[in-house]
Amino acid sequence: MSTTEHPAKGSPGRTAADRRADPEPPPPGGVLWTIAGDVRALLMLPAAFTMQVAHPAIGAGVDEHSVFRTDPWGRGERSLRSVQLWVYGGQDAAEEGRRVRRLHKEIQGTDTRGRRYHSLDPACYAWVHASGFPVYLYAGRYLLRRFTPAQERQLYREWLQVGRILGLHDRDMPQGIEEFWVYYRRMLAEEIEPTKVARELVATDVPLPRPEGGPLPVRLLLRLTWPVLRTAFLRLRAFVTVGYMPPDARAAIGLEWTPAQERRLRRFSTAVRILVPLLPERLRYLPVARAARARWHAAAR
Repeated sequence: MSTTEHPAKGSPGRTAADRRADPEPPPPGGVLWTIAGDVRALLMLPAAFTMQVAHPAIGAGVDEHSVFRTDPWGRGERSLRSVQLWVYGGQDAAEEGRRVRRLHKEIQGTDTRGRRYHSLDPACYAWVHASGFPVYLYAGRYLLRRFTPAQERQLYREWLQVGRILGLHDRDMPQGIEEFWVYYRRMLAEEIEPTKVARELVATDVPLPRPEGGPLPVRLLLRLTWPVLRTAFLRLRAFVTVGYMPPDARAAIGLEWTPAQERRLRRFSTAVRILVPLLPERLRYLPVARAARARWHAAAR
């Protein structure tokens, strides 16, 4: 249920033929390749994660099995690296997908409606993956650009490729973008609700442990300033989570959004959209994406 630990490389005993049979990650230079590793994706992920846990089974699984309350920073870092490997990991992408499935193999229980669930049940697992697609489209209008219909279709095809990396079968996912929107609207109408975890992720008064590690001066500064930084971080997290979530998903979860907040979001997004392209590559792209881009450019020379 979006719970990841340390990404592992390779799998002992796998042959070259096994690796050739692995599903391919999205192609270098594609739509997903250009946006998933951009630092602006960090502002989109909270909305996608909140939509995931608004599913009764996924919310119950994260509530009972995740360390997102006790180790939010470590969990976030591990999950982000895992997501990046699905797109930019090359031969390691499929192995990371298998590792995620192994990690979720024993996660099961009873959801908020009293139904038995298993985290790898396609009804749950497909929503974990699917929820990111509408967030990329919606948030991308603010932070990147409005995609053309052709780019939207290409992005969805690449999204299906990532689903295969995660072990989803084609029968588990809508195979066309039109079918996806039918599925998406049905999920919002029939499944999505304001679960306990979803409410926590947009709350500004919940406990949040301070980040650990780093140089001693940084640790001391965080210790002194954490009460103020914690409040500011939780407010920013709630703002971008609700703001970059598609309005129909907001409504399904019961999240409020005012015209004044929308104006603030547009101003904030404009600043981000202008400033990020001016950054050097080492600051503009996340580490896994940056390394993959460097390899790709080197191979093209």
